Amino acid sequence: MSEGTGPDPDRGSAFDPVSFLEEAVRIPSHESPDEMRELVVDLLDDRGADPAVVADGCVLAEKRSPAPEAGPHLVLNTHLDTVTPHVPFERGAARDGERAAAPNASAGGEAEAVVRGRGACDAKGPLAALVNAFLAADPDRGRLTLALTPDEEALSLGAAALTGRLPGTDDRLDGDLFLVGEPTGLDACTAAKGRFQGTVELSGTAAHAAEFAGANAVAAAEDALAAIRTFDEGGDAHPQLGPPKLTATVIEGGAATNQVPADCAITVDRRSVPPETAEEFRSSLGEAVRESLSTGAADDGVDADVALTDRESPFLEAFATDPDHELVRTVAAAAREAGDAVGLPSGRGGDARPFGAATEASYFAPAPTVVFGPGDPADESGAVAHAKREYVRVREVEAAAAAVEDAVASLLG
Repeated sequence: MSEGTGPDPDRGSAFDPVSFLEEAVRIPSHESPDEMRELVVDLLDDRGADPAVVADGCVLAEKRSPAPEAGPHLVLNTHLDTVTPHVPFERGAARDGERAAAPNASAGGEAEAVVRGRGACDAKGPLAALVNAFLAADPDRGRLTLALTPDEEALSLGAAALTGRLPGTDDRLDGDLFLVGEPTGLDACTAAKGRFQGTVELSGTAAHAAEFAGANAVAAAEDALAAIRTFDEGGDAHPQLGPPKLTATVIEGGAATNQVPADCAITVDRRSVPPETAEEFRSSLGEAVRESLSTGAADDGVDADVALTDRESPFLEAFATDPDHELVRTVAAAAREAGDAVGLPSGRGGDARPFGAATEASYFAPAPTVVFGPGDPADESGAVAHAKREYVRVREVEAAAAAVEDAVASLLG
């Protein structure tokens, strides 16, 4: 890792975020991030950034100012992997139905250029912006870390290991501020709901269906579902994220058509808001279901338990950053200025708002965290990220790169 030196102007000036994005989208990374990791490591190494590969595939690079303790430690984070299947790279004019279909006023009315393909917006477009900012940075105070993870689209084991959330690992980042690259339409996203998955397990007693015997676990599901349906009644909405949401998604029970069923399981999806943790949710739902069974109409003798789905890494819990924090204001202002500079439509980018999906930003909280990047998870025509029609506007990549570069300079200058 480099320390106490600024960027090499000859090497840094050659980096073009759009060209990098085009190369990155050509690389399939839906089955393995290895080739993407090699691309980034070689790039950083060529520019003297001294990258390190740690924690089962994360890439770290650091720049320390002459006064590292006099300013914040800012971490730029995004991921190298993509979802399946791979979608080939294409660059061309915007098509009907794409948000970019309006003529590019700054290019004399020509149709706007877009990059299409898997990862174009999730998250190789944001990656291009963060790499650009890291290479351009020459901090006067504090320090800057680029932290790239290999499996955000799966279990986020890399991010969990980097932050000391896996057994036997330590926090390698210890950041004060985090900027997480995801497609946000150039808005500074300050909060996101968490996502937990659990199972309500109902246990009764099997018996012949012809007999008035046993304890029917499937019949008890009626009372369990009532508890799920009313779980959040009377609760307060989060000021940024609104109310939490609990959804029953799968129900399974019974083994034979002529038998009182002894077991029934209801899978639930939880979209949480701060300050609820996964364990608090599990415990509270278990109490609610047992209370509903005790007062409901189902057979006596059915017990209930709630178990969180086993996973190797912690669930992505909700996070929220004060919209008036310096990090938020700096990123939002830089996005508005950069959008104006490249001629984006008025009002495109620069808002402070929640993000619609759970991300690895969860692992960085409670440190102030902003999710930011070019592109959209969805547009007026439907899904974009994770979809066959994934794309990003070239101008937005340019604007995102300029915005992150300016924000880093403001925060560490």
